Amino acid sequence: MTLPATALPVEAPQAFLGVARSLTDKLWRDRLDPRGAAQALAMVQRHQLPELLARVLAGRGVDIDAVADFLDPTIRKLLPDPFTVTEMEAAAKRIADGAAKGEKVAIFGDYDVDGATSAALLAWHLRHCGLDPLIHIPDRIFEGYGPNVEAVRGLAAKGATLLVTVDCGTTSIEPLAEAKRLGMSVVVIDHHQAGTELPEVDALVNPNRLDDLSGLGHLAAVGLVLVTLVAVNRELRQRGFWSTEMPEPDLLGMLHHVALGTVADVAPLIGLNRAFVAKGLIAMRRRDHVGHTALMDVARLNGPPEAWHLGFMLGPRINAGGRIGRADLGVRLLLEGDSVEAARIAAELDRLNSERRVIEQAAEAQAEAEALASIGLEDKLSVIVTASEGWHPGVVGLVASRLKEKFSRPAFAIALEPGGIGTGSGRSIAGVDIGKAVRQAVTDGILLKGGGHAMAAGVTLRKEKLAEFRGYLENALAQDVAEARHVNELYIDGAVSARAVTTELAATLNRAGPFGSGNPEAVLALPAHQLVFADEVGQAHLRLRFKSGDGAIVNGIAFRSIGQKLGNALLANRGQQLHVAGSLSVDRYQGVERVQFRVIDVALPDQGPSVIR
Repeated sequence: MTLPATALPVEAPQAFLGVARSLTDKLWRDRLDPRGAAQALAMVQRHQLPELLARVLAGRGVDIDAVADFLDPTIRKLLPDPFTVTEMEAAAKRIADGAAKGEKVAIFGDYDVDGATSAALLAWHLRHCGLDPLIHIPDRIFEGYGPNVEAVRGLAAKGATLLVTVDCGTTSIEPLAEAKRLGMSVVVIDHHQAGTELPEVDALVNPNRLDDLSGLGHLAAVGLVLVTLVAVNRELRQRGFWSTEMPEPDLLGMLHHVALGTVADVAPLIGLNRAFVAKGLIAMRRRDHVGHTALMDVARLNGPPEAWHLGFMLGPRINAGGRIGRADLGVRLLLEGDSVEAARIAAELDRLNSERRVIEQAAEAQAEAEALASIGLEDKLSVIVTASEGWHPGVVGLVASRLKEKFSRPAFAIALEPGGIGTGSGRSIAGVDIGKAVRQAVTDGILLKGGGHAMAAGVTLRKEKLAEFRGYLENALAQDVAEARHVNELYIDGAVSARAVTTELAATLNRAGPFGSGNPEAVLALPAHQLVFADEVGQAHLRLRFKSGDGAIVNGIAFRSIGQKLGNALLANRGQQLHVAGSLSVDRYQGVERVQFRVIDVALPDQGPSVIR
């Protein structure tokens, strides 16, 4: 059964289940304040929702009048007029010109999943218009991020008269100036943070440029490409371009790409992004796209894909091509029409992903040791900056992400090349904007190149500037990091017993999905459940079983917890009663569905009468 949460006074909120400090040093909070609890009750009464689902919706700021639209987000309702984006009209007209005139169009994309899906979506559309576009995905090591002069010249030499950059280009002043000098028109479709200086191009579509008021800055590049193609379709429709022989392409049939790129780029699942991913997952479940089906098969994805599968199973395989293999493999897979060739490409990406994991683990161990030495027993440093020769540039973003998770502060990992140049990536924690800091470091001459988002950034610097960069980040971000880490809180949506943890409950909560950045999964608490089994499984995971007071058992798993605070706490408390916090997931094996509890935190219960059994 679901245990009702008590409304808490705003002035001095009490810890959920009395957990003021968990075994991983977190303070548990009820996600709902009294106003939120009242909102949830109103949802139950007006919309006949299960109480726990109503609590989840209220905890994510859903208004009572918006419940129906939230539970079934539709693109038709959420898609704005594309022309609200600055310079979108100019971009749509120039791309439509290219289609109408049969121009040679070059697509320049990024080497990550968002870049690959963006390039594939645009190329699919141009092919539908009768064009044969060139596609260039830069080599991460030899070319780096974004357009470069040599690649631009190469595309011009192949006859390109229109260059469209996707998921890059906003900061590429000189390379795009070279494109103009060579006679090419240039359209930029990008979502990275923009400064005051922009390249001289025909159109720069970026909802994160300073003069854009569209409110679409949360879109991934692939979502922005879709919005752009909506505008292009409309422009071509007005020109009478579409006909029986050349029917207007169904953009919504390509939501597989948009969902994958959006989730993999950790774009917040709010507004239009939620609709893109929700409908894209439905499209992927139909298994009617050759490339996506091959990818799901090689990832051994059992059952219908969920949003987390895109981020943790499919996305990393697309990324593996850009990280340590051929950068264009992901785009090739997404554009492939032959199932045999798609299976071959997917198998190669799977092999590269396994190779990437080995490389990443070695670099991660070295980076973690360096970080521990830097932080010391005093837990000093607000930002971790690790660097080493011999690290593969393709895995530094993953290493930075692991460091950020382990040490709960922004982290950078930088691969130093023999020539004294370092290329790296940073990952941040909520409330700390590293993208802004990196752009300022470029302006101040500390970095050669750099840019990104609030939560992720890329940098290029000279080795001798490493210490200066570390010092700069400490000065720039120390206060924000201190505020963000002041209270390590875990917000709980509700409490349940083991007997209530069923596939039906999981399905009920999934109605509030898709879950991800900006729309977190429901976090539930199991009050005072005995840990009756704990054993290592897979790569540093713990397989668990918990028993409630009435004898019901729930299976659990704690991912990547061995050697971490959570894993140590679980292993040290076998047989003990614990308050357990986590999320529900459905495991499908040989056609059988089993619900499991993904454990994220544990605490020792008070031994008084308030313990819930």
